[in-house]
Amino acid sequence: MPTPAPRHFLSLLDLSGDELRSLLARAVELKAMLRRSEPHAPLAGKTLGMIFEKSSTRTRVSFEVGMVQLGGHALFLSPRDTQLGRGEPIEDSARVLSRMVDGVMIRTFEHAKIEVFARHSRVPVINALTDQEHPLQLLADMQTWLEHRGDMRGRTVAWIGDGNNMCHSYIHAAQRLDFHLRIASPEGYEPDAGILAAAGDACTLLRDPMAAATDADLVVTDVWASMGQEEEQARRVAAFAGYQVNDALMARARPDALFMHCLPAHRGEEVSASVIDRPDSVVWEEAENRLHSQKALLELLMAGRG
Repeated sequence: MPTPAPRHFLSLLDLSGDELRSLLARAVELKAMLRRSEPHAPLAGKTLGMIFEKSSTRTRVSFEVGMVQLGGHALFLSPRDTQLGRGEPIEDSARVLSRMVDGVMIRTFEHAKIEVFARHSRVPVINALTDQEHPLQLLADMQTWLEHRGDMRGRTVAWIGDGNNMCHSYIHAAQRLDFHLRIASPEGYEPDAGILAAAGDACTLLRDPMAAATDADLVVTDVWASMGQEEEQARRVAAFAGYQVNDALMARARPDALFMHCLPAHRGEEVSASVIDRPDSVVWEEAENRLHSQKALLELLMAGRG
């Protein structure tokens, strides 16, 4: 019999709304199990290959720790350790690696590269960040929201800043979880027009960050210059000068509004220290939840828990 096609997670849209809600609930459950020191090893004997073409702290640590906690093993592969897109075709790398491991996590630049890899892989492929999307971070963000405020349905989220890969994944989250996303970006830094158009009335594009934040339940931002954009730093600082999330902007949101940031953060640029470091900040839980939400995803894709 032919081997069934593996299920991949390249985009948040690869999960239905119901599946996403179920996965988030499972992440909360796995977190509680860990707190109780309850053994849970559904991935015993399984290996996750981790390909990093872009460096990371949170992604590497959360996947390595998560695989150990699930009973498996994670194999770190840096750009020096692979031939991905460098001499060996991506298709061949996928064919070979997927015969040796049980899942592959890829953090790279071009989104097309991970799509090609997935088409030729025998095992699940997970998008750990591309220039187009960052769906894993949305799992952590939405788990954090669920723990503090419940379901996202009917809520208003304000995205302040660059229409980047994080913004694209928030657009997808709005589609799947039925909340409204207001995006405040300066001219020339809007999200991809096709991704935005596909979301229909789930999203609104604005220029004024204060208007976007008004009565928002959640305010989110990201660095102004992402990895690989360092040479644009000065130009971006000028373009985003009015887009800092600070106390004045948060005062326009609802009194119980949460603030999130995927980290690392540049205090004094996209967010003030007074916002990110306030005593009730959920940013640190948000970072921790990368571990728990990714464990739920690994369980779904590699242990067949649906």
